[in-house]
Amino acid sequence: MGRGVSADLLSLTSSKHGHFRLESGHHSSLWLDLEGLFVQPAPLRPLVTRLARALRPHKVAGVCGPLVGGAFLAQLLATALKVEFFFTERVLSGEGEGLYQAQYHLSRASRSRVRDMRLAIVDDAISAGSAVRATYAEVQGHGAEPVVIGALLVLGTAASPYFAERGVPIEVVSRVPFDLWVPAECPLCASGQALTDP
Repeated sequence: MGRGVSADLLSLTSSKHGHFRLESGHHSSLWLDLEGLFVQPAPLRPLVTRLARALRPHKVAGVCGPLVGGAFLAQLLATALKVEFFFTERVLSGEGEGLYQAQYHLSRASRSRVRDMRLAIVDDAISAGSAVRATYAEVQGHGAEPVVIGALLVLGTAASPYFAERGVPIEVVSRVPFDLWVPAECPLCASGQALTDP
């Protein structure tokens, strides 16, 4: 999508610069605070409509998103697409060593409902894709068929290979460049800059 869409989306967030450890375990120099994204839904409506249009050809029966922002987006998209809504909740923080340690689980009541269902997995913003990867594994583990990933904003390209290997497309409203490093290759670590608590 155009640069204007990226600017519109980014204007609805606040950003911090520093040295951050993301949920995936990767390091970055940018932290986006997405808390305010859903406070005023009106500016998001055209972006949600655009994403719903992109998801429609995938013929999903449900939309699932990780709490918090992904779940809010999933609910808006499920309403737009007239399909079922699901969410996952983080149960393991991803603070351990290694990449992609976070785990997200469906509620007990939702586990049987997703069986054999074509699902879209969505998040407000995806960088490394830790939350959508964990949600993908969770719903697939309960018999769902995740057929598409959706996001308002994709930061960089780190999440793409994982889903490309599985034949799952990513539909996105806007993409922006994003610096992301594994800890061993982080230039901020190499320069001795301490991690920043966002």
